[in-house]
Amino acid sequence: MDFPDEFFAHLNMHNYTEIKGGLERQTFLEIWVVAVSGRVFARSWNKSEKSWYTAFLKEGVGQLKFGDVVLNVTGKKVPEEDAVHAKIDAAYLSRYNEAKNIYYAQGISQPEYYDYTLELFYKPT
Repeated sequence: MDFPDEFFAHLNMHNYTEIKGGLERQTFLEIWVVAVSGRVFARSWNKSEKSWYTAFLKEGVGQLKFGDVVLNVTGKKVPEEDAVHAKIDAAYLSRYNEAKNIYYAQGISQPEYYDYTLELFYKPT
């Protein structure tokens, strides 16, 4: 199912979306999320062993939060060779182009982050 229009409006207006991977985590973490042709993607900046990203890999489920709205989502790793990575890179560079963000946008758009990319899918309850 498609994400609600309000979620895409949020992505256009705000730098951060909150995420929680898995079923055990109690708190949300603010991250950058991008949309590409109506699809939703997130990359793990820290690439750590215990993170929202690894929780998604293990359990396949989590939540996104914007404002007071919490969306149940599933996540699937994007294969490194998938051509969509170039569009994800462009989305990060285009969306996060303020001076304070350029370093991070350029970093997260490097091929080393392709292995830490999830596509998120909205799963209403």
